[in-house]
Amino acid sequence: MVLKPTAPSKPDGVPRGQSRIHAVHMVMSEAPVRVVLSGASGMLGTALRSALEARGRSVLQLVRSAPASPGQLTWNPAAKPAIGDSRALEGCAAAIHLSGASLAGRRWNAAYQREMTASRVDSTRALATTLAGLRRPPQTLLAASAVGIYGDRGNEMLDERSGPGTGFLADLCCQWEAATQPAADAGIQVVHLRFGVVLGPGPGALVKMLPLFRLGLGGRLGSGGQWMSWISLTDAISSVLFALETPALAGPVNLTAPHPVTNAAFTQALAEQLQRPAFLPAPAFALRLALGPMADEVLLASARAFPVRLLTAGFRFAHPTVTEALAAALA
Repeated sequence: MVLKPTAPSKPDGVPRGQSRIHAVHMVMSEAPVRVVLSGASGMLGTALRSALEARGRSVLQLVRSAPASPGQLTWNPAAKPAIGDSRALEGCAAAIHLSGASLAGRRWNAAYQREMTASRVDSTRALATTLAGLRRPPQTLLAASAVGIYGDRGNEMLDERSGPGTGFLADLCCQWEAATQPAADAGIQVVHLRFGVVLGPGPGALVKMLPLFRLGLGGRLGSGGQWMSWISLTDAISSVLFALETPALAGPVNLTAPHPVTNAAFTQALAEQLQRPAFLPAPAFALRLALGPMADEVLLASARAFPVRLLTAGFRFAHPTVTEALAAALA
């Protein structure tokens, strides 16, 4: 186990009116507790599924293709209903929604912006609506979001009380979080997981950086002064489980390490870990020319976000500094 459970979600068969203390005792004595998980094939989802199963949870994966095992259920967020037979979801303790098209997957033309919106907003609304219509809905819905909701804020120190920024990504995140409203209206506790850049050994942001850095061709992006909010894969998984087991964390939660760094500092830390130079900066104009709006909103935007709610609730980071996180990811 990564963390000792403090207040697990309500298990199968616990009436909504019973106390959480009673639910805790039932979780400890009845296993496995079922958790619905979307986006289970990505770096984060794969690691989270393994961690849930290691803690005695039974994971029901929502997949777009035909099920390959009894633990999978086909869904199509664009269809009505999104899940043909939702009875398999009845009595699940919680749902965790991670699926969505990559923000850095392609150039942000109008078509891909529509795809990103559909894969996040429409899928979240479809799942929230499905859960709200169950006779025995889960007690908790943890839905992915991103620190991109804060927009480009320079040196401003941001926490969960900070308002949203401006731009396509900030607006997308606002719609993404608002799409959970059907679940909230049904009495389901909703947690918005505002992820920073997840640093891990699987497919993700770090893997895309490594080829150039290993050749000694890495460098800062633009001025390098923009703040980068990040979290190690280990801490990302642990914090999701912590949020699942901590009822006080309803609402937005920043899943970022307590020590955000500038892009220049991150570049230097990664170069040192690889024992390579990093002296070839990518000018802002070149990034904009190559990537369009995504350059300004993802690579050059500054979001100095802090995990205030996690820290206040008692969460402890395994990798609080970027040096520790990179060492773990590259080990």
